[in-house]
Amino acid sequence: MKRVLLYTDGACSGNPGPGGWGAILIYGEIKKELSGGETSTTNNRMELTAVIEGLKRLKFPCIVDIYSDSAYTVNAFQEGWVRNWEKGGWIKADKKPVLNADLWQELISLVRKHQVTFHKVKGHSDNQLNNRCDELARAAILSKND
Repeated sequence: MKRVLLYTDGACSGNPGPGGWGAILIYGEIKKELSGGETSTTNNRMELTAVIEGLKRLKFPCIVDIYSDSAYTVNAFQEGWVRNWEKGGWIKADKKPVLNADLWQELISLVRKHQVTFHKVKGHSDNQLNNRCDELARAAILSKND
């Protein structure tokens, strides 16, 4: 299987408010930048959407290393939250519905098509690709405000 790197970030102006997401797919020397946004959303929805949109671009099963500064996204997989939510019918331990269940379900479906490893990166620091994803996400917010 081919190995792909996926860097992602989401942003929101207000929470909720206009939001954007950015992603960078890298395979060997090939690098593809992606972005988009919504007029009324949340930061967490944009973080999830960035990963979803990146994975949707893969045409066949790959080994994917996903780099995100979103603890919400990374921890949900690394700490088994999504597995528990799925088993529990999308109800959390506190008996409240899981927020963004629609996106989590779509993301789980995409993750199962690949061999995925999530990596947490520090946001707004020295990671150039994460910073570029932030720029893409913020530019997408601006386009939604026009």
